[in-house]
Amino acid sequence: MVGAIRGSAQREPLVVGKPSTFMMDYLANEFGILKSQICMVGDRLDTDILFGQNGGCKTLFVLAGNYTKVLLQSPNNSIQPDFYMNKISDFLSLKAATV
Repeated sequence: MVGAIRGSAQREPLVVGKPSTFMMDYLANEFGILKSQICMVGDRLDTDILFGQNGGCKTLFVLAGNYTKVLLQSPNNSIQPDFYMNKISDFLSLKAATV
């Protein structure tokens, strides 16, 4: 799609979707949140997790679909999240951490 728009408009488009940091910058500024306080949760390494990393956030990868723990830990995988879980419902079993 980007190529079609680029060709039609004869201009370079401003990409605002993941993994571009445009959206993360906007959200942090709009809500007055430090990026270090944000954790991007997602089930795709190449979009969701890369988006969080590019935006300066912590990342939580949820194993789903085509992604398995074996693929995540493969030496061929260059995108490593800060944390991972088997499924999003695993949040329910976590106890609140005390600071």
